[in-house]
Amino acid sequence: MIAKGEPAPGQQLPAEPELCARLGVSRGSLREAVRSLAALGLLESRHGSGTFVSALRPGQMLAGFAATVDVLPLDGLLELFDVRRPLEAQAAALAAARADERVVARLREVQQRLAVSENEAERHALDREFHSTRCEASGNEALAALIDVLRARGSHYSIYGAVEADTIRLASDLGHEALINSMAARDPAAAAAAATAHLSQTEVWLRRYAPLPDDGPAAG
Repeated sequence: MIAKGEPAPGQQLPAEPELCARLGVSRGSLREAVRSLAALGLLESRHGSGTFVSALRPGQMLAGFAATVDVLPLDGLLELFDVRRPLEAQAAALAAARADERVVARLREVQQRLAVSENEAERHALDREFHSTRCEASGNEALAALIDVLRARGSHYSIYGAVEADTIRLASDLGHEALINSMAARDPAAAAAAATAHLSQTEVWLRRYAPLPDDGPAAG
């Protein structure tokens, strides 16, 4: 029914008796289905008002997927890099073609704070803000939401404690600078190459050090 637009995004579901009759199911089965669809982001319950079809935006649709990605072991995370690489490159290229000066200025400001921060939690937050801002500048909500989901698990694998920590940090910062410069130049090809190189370097470090999952930040 939802896939056919009956009811449409934002509209309230019909009353339980009507839905049960229409679908030929019991109230218990219907309520279980509603809970499942709510967990997937398709429905939302509004206290005192009823159950409504969500806006069906990409970020909501990927919420359930995010929960599964967030428990992947390192080998599963590394497999995601093959998926992320073309997506990150495409997002960077679109951002370079579409971003305005305000976005570039925002990225420079975030990177300046990131470069001088000595707090891992702050660096993680700033790194995520940097990449989220860059991906949102692509103008494609679905692409930005999917990349955010695929990136999230990496935050549990810290590589900043490695023996090459200073080199890792410097390379990460330089990767960000390359992304900023390619966007400022409105060069989609350079932006795609910078995103690919930045992600590939992070993958190399993760494979080399194979960190255990924790709550610390990872580069990239």
